[in-house]
Amino acid sequence: MAVRTVAIISPGEMGCAVGSALKENGLRIIAPLTGRSELTRGRAEAAGFEDVPAIEDLLEEADLVLSIVPPACAVDIAREVAAAMKATGNRPPYTDCNAISPNSTRHAGKIISEARAVYIDGGIIIGPPPWKGKIPIIYVSGERTDPMTQLDGKGISVRDIGSEIGRASGLKMCSAALTKGTLALQAAVLIAAEALGLTEELQKELLGSREALYQQIESGTRRLPSVAARYMGEMEEIAATFSAAGVTPKFHQGALDVYRLLAKTPFASETPDTIDSSRTLEEAARTFAKHLPMGK
Repeated sequence: MAVRTVAIISPGEMGCAVGSALKENGLRIIAPLTGRSELTRGRAEAAGFEDVPAIEDLLEEADLVLSIVPPACAVDIAREVAAAMKATGNRPPYTDCNAISPNSTRHAGKIISEARAVYIDGGIIIGPPPWKGKIPIIYVSGERTDPMTQLDGKGISVRDIGSEIGRASGLKMCSAALTKGTLALQAAVLIAAEALGLTEELQKELLGSREALYQQIESGTRRLPSVAARYMGEMEEIAATFSAAGVTPKFHQGALDVYRLLAKTPFASETPDTIDSSRTLEEAARTFAKHLPMGK
């Protein structure tokens, strides 16, 4: 069946960006907006989303459902959608695009499959959202990925990597483990230097020997508190993924501690539109260090 209407649960920063890209390429995008914040509703409406408040109505109108929610919500959303599928008999294919472990996506997949709907494992791998000039890559796996591959070239890139549920999520976990794990390590080094009274010396060292790295840390650290709460669940899923693979989960359990600390700072309330672009690395370090000790 041709995919013409895509339901996105829910239109947060990434979900809205993906929906906007698809809308610009001729697809109808619907989402439940009732109860969402004014910021989210405004962003979604500006991107061309149509509000379909009830999940039951959403399933009746959608040719494909994309779940793009915080990791901790992924299985619960699958459960809610599956219940609505059973109640209505409307069973569009369901793609979990969340940053969750292979075990978590298999759990969600079992729930959706028991509702007799097609389940597709997905993972969005990209740095900035699509509106920053990047096209999101969505890796997918599963026995029937054709509803997703139809979207390839329509503002997003879709890449099928096999029939096994868990492959796409596993790749997402490895990618995020590197990118977001590295950001956490950089923040931890910055906080430690401040606690040791060495922020100025570290800055001079990095500017003298690795200026590009310093600029990367400065840019990443400015944004990091605003996304720290979202990254916490992802670190838990990465740690679980590594543990199941026989790899130490401790790197990303430590990264979770870093993000917990950043989420407690005043900068955590910022949005992408309100981040203070003039804030220096030294100012950030001083504020972060006030919330030590870490892991408490």
